[in-house]
Amino acid sequence: MNKPKMATEKGVPSNSRVLMLLAQLEKMNGEAMMRDVEMARQVTTKILHLIQTQEKSGKEVMSKGSSGMEVILSSLENSRDVQTSLNILYILIELLTVGRGRRVGVFVSKGGTGILFQVLIFASKEMPPSEELVLQLHSLLAKVGLKDRKFGVKARLSGAMNVTTNLIKQNLQNTKLLLPCLQVLRIYSSNSVNAISLGKNGVVELMFKIVGPYSKKSTSLYKVALDALGALLKSKTNARRAVDGGFVTTLLALYLDWHRNDSRHRHMLIRKGLLVCLRNITNIKLGRKAFLEADGMRILYNSSAECLPVRTLDPLVNTSSLIMRKCFPKNRLPLPTIKSAFHYQLPHVPAEGPVAQLYNQPPGVDDVVDESDDNEEADTDTENDEDEKDQCSLNDDIETDLNRLHPKRSLSRTYDELKVYRRFFLELSEDFQGYNFDCSKTTSSTSSSTSFSSSSASTQSSRPIVVPTAAALSPKHIPTQSCQEDYNSIKGHHTQPLPSAPTPTHTAPLTPLQLDSVYLSKDKDKKEDVNIPSPDGRTNLSSFSSSLSQGQMIEQELMRPLECVSLKDSRDLSTEEGSEVVKQEGSPVSATRHIHSPLLLGGIPARRIGGGGSNLGSDCGSEGAEDEGGEGAVLEVPDTALLLPLHDPDLYVEMVKGTSSVPQYAEVAYPDYFGHVAPTFKEPLLERLYGVQRSKIFQDIERLIHPNDILDKVVYDLDISSSPVIEDNGESLRFNSQFESGNLRKAVQVRKYEYDLVLNSDINSNHYHQWFYFEVSGMRVGTAYRFNIINCEKSNSQFNYGMQVLMYSVQKAISGKPCWVRTGTDICYYKNHFARSSIAAGGQKGKSYYTLTFSASFSHKDDVCYFAYHYPYTFSTLKMHLSKLEDLRTPQIYLRQDVLCETLGGNSCPLLTITAMPESNSNDHICQFRNRPLIFLSARVHPGETNASWVMKGTLEFLMGTSPLAASLREAFIFKIVPMLNPDGVVNGNHRCSLSGEDLNRQWQNPNPELHPTIYHTKSLLQYLAHIQKAPLVFCDYHGHSRKKNVFMYGCSLKETVWQTNISASSSDLQEDLGYRTLPKILSQIAPAFSMASCSFVVERSKESTARVVVWREIGVQRSYTMESTLCGCDQGKYKGLQIGTRELEEMGAQFCVALLRLKRLTGLRNHQHLLDLESDIIGTHTKAVSSCSTTYVLEEDEPSFLEAIDYSAESNDEDAEPENELAGEVNENQDQLSDSETNHRD
Repeated sequence: MNKPKMATEKGVPSNSRVLMLLAQLEKMNGEAMMRDVEMARQVTTKILHLIQTQEKSGKEVMSKGSSGMEVILSSLENSRDVQTSLNILYILIELLTVGRGRRVGVFVSKGGTGILFQVLIFASKEMPPSEELVLQLHSLLAKVGLKDRKFGVKARLSGAMNVTTNLIKQNLQNTKLLLPCLQVLRIYSSNSVNAISLGKNGVVELMFKIVGPYSKKSTSLYKVALDALGALLKSKTNARRAVDGGFVTTLLALYLDWHRNDSRHRHMLIRKGLLVCLRNITNIKLGRKAFLEADGMRILYNSSAECLPVRTLDPLVNTSSLIMRKCFPKNRLPLPTIKSAFHYQLPHVPAEGPVAQLYNQPPGVDDVVDESDDNEEADTDTENDEDEKDQCSLNDDIETDLNRLHPKRSLSRTYDELKVYRRFFLELSEDFQGYNFDCSKTTSSTSSSTSFSSSSASTQSSRPIVVPTAAALSPKHIPTQSCQEDYNSIKGHHTQPLPSAPTPTHTAPLTPLQLDSVYLSKDKDKKEDVNIPSPDGRTNLSSFSSSLSQGQMIEQELMRPLECVSLKDSRDLSTEEGSEVVKQEGSPVSATRHIHSPLLLGGIPARRIGGGGSNLGSDCGSEGAEDEGGEGAVLEVPDTALLLPLHDPDLYVEMVKGTSSVPQYAEVAYPDYFGHVAPTFKEPLLERLYGVQRSKIFQDIERLIHPNDILDKVVYDLDISSSPVIEDNGESLRFNSQFESGNLRKAVQVRKYEYDLVLNSDINSNHYHQWFYFEVSGMRVGTAYRFNIINCEKSNSQFNYGMQVLMYSVQKAISGKPCWVRTGTDICYYKNHFARSSIAAGGQKGKSYYTLTFSASFSHKDDVCYFAYHYPYTFSTLKMHLSKLEDLRTPQIYLRQDVLCETLGGNSCPLLTITAMPESNSNDHICQFRNRPLIFLSARVHPGETNASWVMKGTLEFLMGTSPLAASLREAFIFKIVPMLNPDGVVNGNHRCSLSGEDLNRQWQNPNPELHPTIYHTKSLLQYLAHIQKAPLVFCDYHGHSRKKNVFMYGCSLKETVWQTNISASSSDLQEDLGYRTLPKILSQIAPAFSMASCSFVVERSKESTARVVVWREIGVQRSYTMESTLCGCDQGKYKGLQIGTRELEEMGAQFCVALLRLKRLTGLRNHQHLLDLESDIIGTHTKAVSSCSTTYVLEEDEPSFLEAIDYSAESNDEDAEPENELAGEVNENQDQLSDSETNHRD
């Protein structure tokens, strides 16, 4: 070895005593040290004394620029004298004890670890070896091992690992030497190759000789030995060796012994170490089998039950829970097939993909579970696990091809192919010569197009529909009352006091959202309100256009920097903002309508009306139903049309007649018939109780411990097509989901008040279980029922973070409060013991389903209640709303409803055109009319994202409103709107797909006109606009987000995408107009639910076939967005801590419109100085790391991985979520204090 030359740093005195001694030691290196042993001892002793007594001496040796460490290591390497070597080891121990790890890092970087191994090997060859030297070497190795990533490899290649192993074998009774040797062995074992090698050398069996039953002595030794054993058992080879040696029984016996005797809980770490060993053994199938045979479930269950009262023992309970859940025998779902219970034959099957695999599956294959699901992966002999970990934090999914990041208009179809779509753009060629601008209504082309809602209502009128109505309903004529009179009558009703409701002092009004009365108010405190609509609410468009003062007023309002749209009735403007959470018991509906019960459309008596076999009379609280031929009991039900201008129960029934479903539904759900009036009380995020998830898991484990307590009684089964509802003696709840958008496949009663529920797959699919909507009846008042939806697929859910399910009570609706309310207690979401077939998991084996569990109680006798994932919004509801919007049209509004195409299932896809009528048919006015920029909006491509429809409803109501802002917006733009891109999926209760079994938002690159007609024709509309140089100013697709809070946008940016990658690009390549950020920036200023921080403008490869990316890349629309609305609630702004409701969603739709008005003003400015602040916004966000968590086969969505802090691993049985290195601290207890996300409940 080359002798290092002693160097000193500036500022360190050259006559420093320790440096002089080090210089003297440096001269002795080599043969001189061996010749003058006594001198070497004296010099090293003096250095040690200085370092022990003077803190500055250690700093001088370790200071930057000093070669002191090299001299010391060189001396240790060359020394052959035991005492000199010991002195040097003592010096190193003193130096490395302080310094917060930096000194250890310097030691490792200078090659210190290798030198220690050399000295250890040399010392082992001495006969007998020096015990003190070996002990100090291992003490130092234990100190530096964790800092050296190559430690395990160096130990194996140098032979030091075998030396340590032999020392342990020879010194089992020598506790003093055994302890540091075990500490080093523990670090060796963290390398998988080392662990296998040590296992072959008999070290696993050796550890069981050291670990013994309860004792107050040698507890430190036991603890380290268990840590080493736990690291060894991470190797599946060693785990098998332990099983073959019968050590599972030994570990259980030891754990039980320590559990019984450690009454004061002083040795929790030893008990935890035993559980960690069991946890690692049960990672293999043989280990789980041995655990069950040794009665491990009962042992851990009983011991955990005894630990539950002691909070500090939670790590033991959590680890025990994880082991038990892992060893719980994998059950198959109680289904004949994981394919949907409904079958729809496609016109042709795709050549490849999941749908093709589904159709090509051989008959008779059991696709519910397969033998290979419980697979075991072979051990891999990698040189070093740590080296193989991907250290890159960048998302591999981010697009890095600059050519693909530059939007280039590429229209795959010629104008001759696209010109057929000219008929959907009559407004661009209409001359209005036949239109009488003085007449209130005309029959010109603006309203003569086929009414979408009325035309679709007659397609299937021959099918009988079960509805809760009076007489047989005949086709209802659209009211002839003028829109303005209708509006005023409704408005008049709202402004009247409600005698049946107590007047609240700090609550929101009991009126529905009037989106045409928008009040702009200052953000935050809302202290200054400005009322824009005219006092009588009758603002006329022509008079408004000619009124300069009003136009200036709107302009001034739009120029306010921090505005917020507050959708409140005028009489609520004086109420306090921070109103209490008060649930109104008074009825918001004073008017009633009489219906008879029961009756079936077409004059056929009702076989049943909801509630699983019950009739309407009993379900709704009447004394009883009359005979089939007689007149039913008369019930008073709320006339919700008085509160909901766009809702008409009779019209809804007519719409249902024209809706085509695969199961040919013949029933109407009460909530869809009665309607939903947004509750007036706030619904805060549910506070999670400590221990709730753990208690639910233990109840699940009890099924195996006490199988005789389980009823396992099927009470509802769609696979029995003739009679899904299984009649019983009234001891069970009755379920039903056979109505539009319903989804519940099977209900199994497992205990008296507990039910396992299985959701139906999307049609022509074998997965996508998330949306649910079903009916329950036959309940006992005041009894808490537990519902478990057992075939969820996502790895986490907002149900773990405050979200509740929705419930609708028919009794409450009849009493005057027809509304969906957030409900449920003890809500949690966790991995269960039902195995997912690899067929349903994209070939991935060993996967499990997840359980959503919640408890609910019922307040009314003979009630019928509905549960839903989110506020339902059916296709028939949309058709009803569109029909009512037609009624609201004033002479100044240009509204046209077209049928874009017919879906696979035979439903019509509506296309709306909304703008302002020209002031006259003069050339100037017609030219201005045709030259308005286009805004293209779409929604509901994913059926389970019902919140997207509520946002769209808010947008449509605002656009059809009479306020000056709405009129100004119509004058500014032409709106093309496809409010529901996937009617078939919505109708049939799908969560993600259409009838083709495919995610339609992954078909935009190359849509098939037969399989994806709505996407094909919508894209064609956009391509036609691009051809005629009328590409939209804004394209926005409304979505819902299941794993994030707030409302936010995804957009497309070249610059922000490149910033998230390591590709190099010139400044010319990154030139980009920042206008894509303007609209979300405006929304963040005016919409309290909107979060700019959650927005992303990164283009990812997996999203290249989504609407947002295709419209940006192929159509050339810079402002192409996906707007995501949370299904849960908000964690910022005005609605922080609250769950989101339809009121807030509709408000968001209206605020989107107001944002477009300000965007119009900003884009109209020639000076783009307003964009300067956007650059700083980008710079402030470009450093954020994009989550690199990959999604599984069923989770390819328009959403990144779950971004909230997830305290989930120990509860979820996700071994990957366990700490990678158990040695990172002596014990990282924090990793196990996370069972319910209670202690670290973070958003």
